Amino acid sequence: MNSPWFAALSAIFLWWFSTGIILWRVRRADNMGHPAHLWSVLLGLPLLGVGVAGLNLTLDDSSPTGAYLAFLSALAVWGWAELAFLSGIIAGPNTEPCPEAASMPDRFFRAIGTILWHELLLVGLLVYIAVLSDGAANIFGLWTFAILFFARISAKLNLFFGVPRIHTEFLPRPLSHLSSHFCRAPMNWVFPVSISALSFASACWLERIWTATTDGATIGFTLLAALTVLALLEHWFMVIPLPDQKLWRWMIPDRKPQSHTLPSALKENTHGL
Repeated sequence: MNSPWFAALSAIFLWWFSTGIILWRVRRADNMGHPAHLWSVLLGLPLLGVGVAGLNLTLDDSSPTGAYLAFLSALAVWGWAELAFLSGIIAGPNTEPCPEAASMPDRFFRAIGTILWHELLLVGLLVYIAVLSDGAANIFGLWTFAILFFARISAKLNLFFGVPRIHTEFLPRPLSHLSSHFCRAPMNWVFPVSISALSFASACWLERIWTATTDGATIGFTLLAALTVLALLEHWFMVIPLPDQKLWRWMIPDRKPQSHTLPSALKENTHGL
């Protein structure tokens, strides 16, 4: 576990596996109906609790084990927040598709409205982890969450301003309106900024690995470097024609057609709840 190569491979596997598990659960809930989405989020609350507890317990642990646990804890907190978003439980007040004739400012504010509550949740979690980690020996949990946060903001801006390749096949039914806020375009001004920032961050983590004086620091910065490089690749996948969705498509259940008819027993005495 003290090998940087093992740490890098672990980060890649955890990124792939955690993404796949969330997509799998969201699709299962989609096929079962809206109440299943709510239960997914409620039953996933222990994941949030374990993540917060793990961040607390690893603050003074500068060993390689502490770096791994802080990384995992931040992923757990982030994973629950993503599950809450993709389930449509914590998303935004705007649930309507964007009109085709909407102006750019109107599109922008409508797009913000689709994700507002989720973004406020992420900001709150980031601030909480930052305050919690102030002066701590192990801040790899904070950096892990910060990388995920800023890479996600960057990805959302690129999807809004326009990229050549946009995948919507994994969008769940509660968020089907999001695709109307995406834009296909050969390029946008945000993309080169995003690529430059992520490349610079990757180089900084690699330099920290080279100059690290403890095994814990080496493992921690390797995990951060791997995660940042993965975020960089995800941005490039918006431009380069590679079938990256196949990484998870094989493990996601087929989407069942949505029924618009109620069983005869439910046609009466319904309350629309």
